[in-house]
Amino acid sequence: MWKRAAKYAALAGVLVFAGLQLAPSGERTNPPVIATHTLQASTDVPARVNGILRRSCMDCHSNETRWPWYSHLAPISWEMTSDVVRARKAMNISEWPTDRPARTIGILNAICAGVSSGRMPLPKYGMIHPEARLSEEDRKAICEWTSTEIRRQVGLRKKQLISQAN
Repeated sequence: MWKRAAKYAALAGVLVFAGLQLAPSGERTNPPVIATHTLQASTDVPARVNGILRRSCMDCHSNETRWPWYSHLAPISWEMTSDVVRARKAMNISEWPTDRPARTIGILNAICAGVSSGRMPLPKYGMIHPEARLSEEDRKAICEWTSTEIRRQVGLRKKQLISQAN
C-alpha cells in the first residue's frame, strides 16, 4: 500500500514539475550593450576591479547576463528572472548614469556597502558560482575604487552646480 502511494506521489510530483514548465517565467533578455553607456566607458575602473565586477556582479547587474540551462526551469527561472530585473534596476553596469552625479555617488556608496556587508553578491549566487565569492582583498579593492570615484563625482557635481549658478 505504501509503495503504491509513493508511486502516485512521485508521479504527481513529476506532473506538477512538468506543469510548472508551462507557466511563464518572465523575460530572460539581454538588451544590447552600447559601449559608450557602460561603467567602463565613463569611469576609470582598475583592471583588478573590472575583473571582480565581471566574475561577481555582471551576471545580474548588466545586460550581459549569462542564462544557464537551469534558468529555464521553473520555479528556479522565476527567481532568477526576478533577481536580475531587480538587480538591473538598482544598478546596471551596462547603463551607467553619467548625467546625474548625485545618482552615481549613491550607486557607488551602495556598491561598497553591499560588498562590505556580504549582501553582494547574493549568498545564493555564491553557492552556485563559488568563483563569484569575494575575498577580503576583493572587497577592499572595490571600496577603494568606489571612494576614489565618489571623490571624482563630487568634483563633477560641484562643477555642475557652479555652472548652473552662473
